[in-house]
Amino acid sequence: MEFEESIYNLIPKEQYVPEKPKRYKSQYPPDLQPTSSTFGLGTTSKPVCANLAGKFNLEGGSHYHKAGAATFGQAKGALKPDTTSFKKKGTGNPVLIDKKEVSKKPYDPNFIKPAVPKKDERPIHGLVSDKNFIVANAVEAILSAPALPQKQERDYLKKKNFGKVPKYVGKIKAEIEDEYNMVREMQIEEQAEKDRQKFLMPEAERQELIAALKKKWEVLHIEYQQQTHYVKYDTLGKKNRNEALMREMDQIEADIKKLSKNYIFIDTTQPSSMW
Repeated sequence: MEFEESIYNLIPKEQYVPEKPKRYKSQYPPDLQPTSSTFGLGTTSKPVCANLAGKFNLEGGSHYHKAGAATFGQAKGALKPDTTSFKKKGTGNPVLIDKKEVSKKPYDPNFIKPAVPKKDERPIHGLVSDKNFIVANAVEAILSAPALPQKQERDYLKKKNFGKVPKYVGKIKAEIEDEYNMVREMQIEEQAEKDRQKFLMPEAERQELIAALKKKWEVLHIEYQQQTHYVKYDTLGKKNRNEALMREMDQIEADIKKLSKNYIFIDTTQPSSMW
C-alpha cells in the first residue's frame, strides 16, 4: 500500500520528457506598437494614441517612434563622468552589527544526527488492529474505580463578616485623621507665632517719625538749594553730591508717604519692614 506523504517518495523516479512542440511565432511584427498605445508619442504627429485599429501599415502620420539611444544607448564618448559626484570618505562603509547582538546557538560536539534510512529499509504500512474499541472502552469504564467527590468551593457570601468594614481599615483611617489634625495644629501654631511677631505702631510714635523725617527733608532741601546756582556741574564731585541729595530726598518722601497710612504694622522678624 503506497502513501503520498512518505519520505520514500523523495527517491527520484524516471523522468518523462514530453516531445518538444514547434516553436510559436507570432504573425505580427515584433516592433509593432500595442493597440491604443501611448508610449513614445512625445514627438509624433498624433500624440493621443498609436495603432488604434491594430493595422500593420500605419497611415496618417508617423506613429512608430522610438526615443534616441533607447536600444543601444548613447554613442561612444557621449557619456562623460560628472566631476562633482564622486565617492567620498566614509560613504560606502557598511554598518555592521555588534558581535554581542548576534545570537549564536551553542555547539555540541557530541551531537550526531541519526543515520539516513536506506532505500530497502521500508517500514511496514497498512497494519490494521482487530481490537474492538467499543467493548474495550465499556470494560474499562466498568472496572475503573469511582471518582472521588470534588471539594466544594467556599461560598464567601455566607461568611460572618461579609459586607462589614474590616477593622484594619478603621485603624488606618484613624491614624490618617490623627496625622491631619497634628499638621493642622502645627500650621495654626505657626500662624499664631507669626501674628505675635507683628504689632501695631502707636500713633504717637508714628507722628514722631513723620516729624523727624520732615525735619531731615528740610535740611537736605536747604543743602540742595545751595547748589542750584550752578549752571553746569563741571566736576564729578558736584554731580555725585547733587544726585545723592536727590536720591535721599526721594527716599524720605517715600517713607513719609508710607507712614501716612492709618495703620502701620511692624514685623520683628525682618530687620526693617513697615507697611
